[in-house]
Amino acid sequence: MSLIKGIQYNIRGLGMGLKTPKLLLLGLIRFIGVIIISLAAASLILVYHQAILDFMWSKPENSWTLWLWYLLSWLLSAVLVGLSAVLSYLISQILFSVLIMDLMSRITEASVTGKVQVPSNIPMWQQFLFLIKQEIPRATVPVLLTLLLIIVGWLTPLGPVVTVISSAIAVIFLAWDNTDLIPARRLMPFGERFGVLRRTLPFHLGFGLLFLIPFLNILFLSFAPVGATLYFIDQNKE
Repeated sequence: MSLIKGIQYNIRGLGMGLKTPKLLLLGLIRFIGVIIISLAAASLILVYHQAILDFMWSKPENSWTLWLWYLLSWLLSAVLVGLSAVLSYLISQILFSVLIMDLMSRITEASVTGKVQVPSNIPMWQQFLFLIKQEIPRATVPVLLTLLLIIVGWLTPLGPVVTVISSAIAVIFLAWDNTDLIPARRLMPFGERFGVLRRTLPFHLGFGLLFLIPFLNILFLSFAPVGATLYFIDQNKE
């Protein structure tokens, strides 16, 4: 049931985001920003593809080993593109979670409840620094854990199983990156917020499943703060 609820809240957030002008504008900015950062990082890394390949192994003249060189070239391209995606994710998450995602969450909270609850005795700049510090573990931990699982999948015969597990972990953390916006803004300790994640894993898995849909995942990610904020507000009412 929690799994289905997670999917429903993600869809609700997308619907509200597309119908609300301010949220639509911010969502489109984030959507375009993620694409631009991803393309820029991929282009920058692939520019040095040939230089890296020559450093690793110069193109052989022997036709018997030439096919191995081409195979290495394709594998290197895949690794570089994957690395650029990771770097783009880290950069965009830190920027957008602190700025655009938090602003989208504030607009949603104000639209539903009529106000935004923040600690009144903390200056704005301290709140901003706190959000930046909180975003670093939220962005880096899931990426590092996913990369570790991918390496395990490469080195062991459990590749298919590890792939499924790593995908589930990735979408759970991506969902938490959105549902954690209001608790972080209210300066809840990291340990308490991580405990909430552990108790609501099925919901976060459902919320993040839509992030696995190719092409549409960027759209859902762009407006995910809206659905996550609606979920937090409803949970508080209950």
